Amino acid sequence: MTPALSVLEKTFGYDAFRGDQAEIIETLIEGGDALVLMPTGGGKSLCYQIPSLVRPGTGVVISPLIALMQDQVDALTAVGVRAGFLNSTQDAAERRRVEDAYVNGELDMLYLAPERLRISSTAELLDRGTIALFAIDEAHCVSQWGHDFRPDYLQLSMLHERWPTVPRIALTATATELTHHEITNRLDLSNARHFVSSFDRPNIQYRIEPKNQPLQQLLSLIRTEHSGDAGIVYCLSRASVEKTAQFLVEQGITALPYHAGLDAAVRSRNQSRFLREDGIVMVATIAFGMGIDKPDVRFVAHLDLPKSVEGYYQETGRAGRDGLPSTAWLAYGLQDVVQQRRMIDQSEGDRAHRQRLGQHLDAMLALCETLQCRRVQLLAYFGEESQPCGNCDTCLSPPVGWDGTVPAQKLLSTVVRLQRERNQRFGAGQLIDILLGKRTPRVIEQGHDTISTFGLGADLSEQEWRGVVRQLLAQGLLAVHGDGYGTLVITDASAAVLAGARPVMLRREPERAAKATKRSAVASELPGEAVGLFEKLREWRAGAAREQSVPAYIIFGDATLRGIALSRPGSLAELAGISGVGEKKLEMYGEQLLEVVSAA
Repeated sequence: MTPALSVLEKTFGYDAFRGDQAEIIETLIEGGDALVLMPTGGGKSLCYQIPSLVRPGTGVVISPLIALMQDQVDALTAVGVRAGFLNSTQDAAERRRVEDAYVNGELDMLYLAPERLRISSTAELLDRGTIALFAIDEAHCVSQWGHDFRPDYLQLSMLHERWPTVPRIALTATATELTHHEITNRLDLSNARHFVSSFDRPNIQYRIEPKNQPLQQLLSLIRTEHSGDAGIVYCLSRASVEKTAQFLVEQGITALPYHAGLDAAVRSRNQSRFLREDGIVMVATIAFGMGIDKPDVRFVAHLDLPKSVEGYYQETGRAGRDGLPSTAWLAYGLQDVVQQRRMIDQSEGDRAHRQRLGQHLDAMLALCETLQCRRVQLLAYFGEESQPCGNCDTCLSPPVGWDGTVPAQKLLSTVVRLQRERNQRFGAGQLIDILLGKRTPRVIEQGHDTISTFGLGADLSEQEWRGVVRQLLAQGLLAVHGDGYGTLVITDASAAVLAGARPVMLRREPERAAKATKRSAVASELPGEAVGLFEKLREWRAGAAREQSVPAYIIFGDATLRGIALSRPGSLAELAGISGVGEKKLEMYGEQLLEVVSAA
């Protein structure tokens, strides 16, 4: 048995490496550099944790996640790894204790925030100890082309300059070719070995549906499919976060808000509760989530359209890190498209910057409006070819494409008539009222009931017309004017549609059958006789986590409890054979677990 495999089994409780893990780990153990692109839940952390334990010295991890360092250290300590961190949350005495432990060779792993490397004393401290390797986590933060740029990451090339013989590993869960290229250049990793894993997360079911009372749609998702499950709900604005969290609480769901406008102590408390308790729903802006290690997040919901496919992939990847069935759900509507286009037009930066934002949005809209498999489209964005997955909404309930050329012509013609005949621009609501033949006060006041297209769209409902407008915007056949009011104008491409030279295919949303209520997505996957034991094990885990003041997943993840519930071990030897039960955890919890099993 290799030293790396021995550590994997004895410390972490797994009997085999996955994918490229073994090759990445050996590369680092032998002193080489590596750049690793691997999806969330793919096992990136082990790629630097195990070499840190095998090589002499301390593995130094650069992480932007100060709020999560304590939990990362707790998780390692729980399996017998000597770990510590240095960041701005510590007092002088605590920092000195960790520094002394590092210098004396008493730490296997040391976590640092990137901004600490600006302080000369940090580099001097590292020189006084033995560095096993540098791990640069969330490496996409170095890329200005990516979705989460952090200026502090630009200085990390100094690691190679100051310590040229120390192996480095840079890791990220998302990167297009452009981001990949920039990470390579910024961190001087052109001579490193590059490992690009499949970005596929087959356990996640991707679903996107039109907005129609989004709060009620979200409530239905939680109640019918994820009752009692942990989840994250992303909203674009702070006000929307507060409103959504309050709504869920009023419906009897334990939900907490998280956004940059909250007091830091409240944010920290809410994040801690989400990580440490079962079944909490976190409602947040994208300020929350990067590096969240909670493996049992069963759903990620978006109530607003993400700005890019990279951001969407990164955020949905926080679901199902343990490999068990999970849901990525997005509700988006016409107003999302109008709002995003307007934000791009009003954004700071030069024309190239706005063009780049527009390209990100176009790719996101293409994913939302596709008639094909969502996963095929998503993976293609990252340059990966795949086959229809059978586990997304377009595979399970295929949408129907329909010839929307005539409705498109009616709508575009209305825009043209208002603009050319009357020098007027209006938003989608007024255009749809005209097409439906609604004599609203505004229609009458503006004299729009005399326009030749008035009432020509009565064959479609208001909701269907909103879908037409949304899809014409997505296809670049309509545009949002830069006046700040969300008014709509035609584009250069509209002329071919109006002339009948370009057909317009649109997507008709399928009717989705309501799902039966489930108690828990994970429990529902178990045979009936194992469900009771699984829930008993979760109760025991919650109590153990409270006693130790650590997140429940640090005791054991759902996947391990599921394994125990299925196999019902009767001895410590049988328990040791279950994935995720290493030597230290067997020693600490083995007898307690056997008692829970025998009592069930």
